Amino acid sequence: MKLARKTIDSYVKEGRIIEPPAELTGEMNKKAGVFVSLYKRGSLRGCIGTFAPTTKNVAVEIIHNAIESSTRDPRFLPIKVDELEELDISVDVLGVPEPVSSVAELDAKKYGVIIGNGGRRGLLLPDLPGVNTPAEQIAICRRKAGIGDNEDLELFRFEVRRYK
Repeated sequence: MKLARKTIDSYVKEGRIIEPPAELTGEMNKKAGVFVSLYKRGSLRGCIGTFAPTTKNVAVEIIHNAIESSTRDPRFLPIKVDELEELDISVDVLGVPEPVSSVAELDAKKYGVIIGNGGRRGLLLPDLPGVNTPAEQIAICRRKAGIGDNEDLELFRFEVRRYK
């Protein structure tokens, strides 16, 4: 979370992309998908992430996705300097997705969901405000991915380590 904040501050204030810390320990040295979510006064202000690792480690993944979530989320205008102090930042490091055969194997508080149909995929993180059931997770994922209610789905679940 501190790395995400430092990244956003440096990029928004100076247009500078920071380097990852020289020495990485534990999870920061591994490869994983990462989502960086930004909230302002309790409302979502940006959220961008990767389903699977796209860089050499979690630290670089955080830096990349922190910049994306603060400046390139198409739902929001880029973060401005005067908003920085008001931001709450959450970083989710994704576990490896595992296929499931039914909705009964899901839990909206414990597991995130990935759905797929052909080349279309949708992802929703676990334990989000206002999303209380797996059915709600799947409905949101269907909308995000453009998958109709009557189309077949591949279902996957994953756990996250959330840092706030």
